[in-house]
Amino acid sequence: MRLPGPTELIIILVIILLLFGVGRISKIAGELGNGIRAFRQGLKGGSETSEEEEPKTGNDQAEQK
Repeated sequence: MRLPGPTELIIILVIILLLFGVGRISKIAGELGNGIRAFRQGLKGGSETSEEEEPKTGNDQAEQK
């Protein structure tokens, strides 16, 4: 089975554009981008937050008063 050529890809993209519309496609792409960004931050921040976050003691509150 061969992959679709450039002409077929353009036709498929035009059909998708007609079905969903420009606004909806941009919204979906934005949400996908936000999801990927959050996933990457979760991978990077997952190990850092467990090391950086220390349990708070009562002494911290006494110093603020």
